[in-house]
Amino acid sequence: MNAADTAFILVCSALVMFMTPGLALFYGGLVRARNVLSTTMHSFILVGVASIVWAVIGYTLAFGPDIGGVIGGLDFAFLNGVGMEPSETVTNIPHLLFMVFQCMFAVITPALISGAYAERIRFRAMLLFSVLWLVVVYAPMAHWVWGGGWMFGIGALDFAGGAVVHMSSAAAALAAAHVLGRRHGYGREPFVPHNLPMTVLGAGILWFGWFGFNAGSALAANGLAANAFVTTHLCAAAAAVSWMAAEWLHSGKPTTLGAASGAVAGLVVITPAAGFVAPMPAIIMGLIGGALCYGGVLMKHVFKYDDALDVVGVHGVGGTFGALATGIFASSAVNTASGLLEGNPSQLWIQFISVVATWLFCYVASRILFHVVDALVGLRADVESEVAGLDVSEHNETGYQL
Repeated sequence: MNAADTAFILVCSALVMFMTPGLALFYGGLVRARNVLSTTMHSFILVGVASIVWAVIGYTLAFGPDIGGVIGGLDFAFLNGVGMEPSETVTNIPHLLFMVFQCMFAVITPALISGAYAERIRFRAMLLFSVLWLVVVYAPMAHWVWGGGWMFGIGALDFAGGAVVHMSSAAAALAAAHVLGRRHGYGREPFVPHNLPMTVLGAGILWFGWFGFNAGSALAANGLAANAFVTTHLCAAAAAVSWMAAEWLHSGKPTTLGAASGAVAGLVVITPAAGFVAPMPAIIMGLIGGALCYGGVLMKHVFKYDDALDVVGVHGVGGTFGALATGIFASSAVNTASGLLEGNPSQLWIQFISVVATWLFCYVASRILFHVVDALVGLRADVESEVAGLDVSEHNETGYQL
């Protein structure tokens, strides 16, 4: 066991935990004032709920002994056998530390989905769906990619969660938009963010925490972590500029929201690639990815679905592009894998297979879960509650006193 690595991953775990309150601010500022608390609550409460689910059953399903390449066994249920010594697979840090580092990923992923159903879902439905989704969708995805499952077996590259976190949450977000339908008044009245400074603060916290998300995925305080840190920062920086430029050309004005959204898009794009690509390709990925995600946000107007806070456009498009770009730019000088530009076109094909499989599984499973939850507790708030605002109707409180 390595003391430096242990200290580093402890700090990274705390950084990733801080991302979810940051997401609460990011999302909270984007909704109307009457839904600010309900929206921030979606993210904040999952720090509690998802952590318990992960400790009881999620971790073992994701990282327990492989069963047929599909799911982990129950050896680590209730954290049985997860102690202060290293595990058989991660030998440089305590097993408990690896578990809690992965826990923070499990916390933020269902919170990302909440951006799609903001301003119209009942709180009890959100809680039930999140618990079921962690067990049925997230844990298998984590096992497939990181726990020795079939995607790991075919050589799919996902350094910190392009498929496990971003595409999975985006597929669920798309399912949510399809099942719940549009918010009352959508397309007929303005839906204007009520507090953009809050959103920008949230974006800054996400950028800060993402260094733990990506650099920490090296699982050691080493050169690979440094590479992941640098590629993360440069891709986010490039995407912030790219989104702003695309928006400026398209609408005639650069916006603060666009710059913040672009930075988050770049962070999404680099997530699967951070430990496989060099810094200059990361800038290229950010420049392309920022503009692509801006276009992805416009898709909802073309296809007429109400993804309230653009989870599909940012995390879906960004995660998909990042996964495919990993298959192009992966360098053996950074890690053990090489991509198309180093004469290995098969890696791009593997990445494509992993993208299609992730979207299909996560969308279908999430859509089924939404229908199950709807049948059990009812998904959507009634029109009267939606018009009054979910802060009052679901939580009996308001964000601001006038």
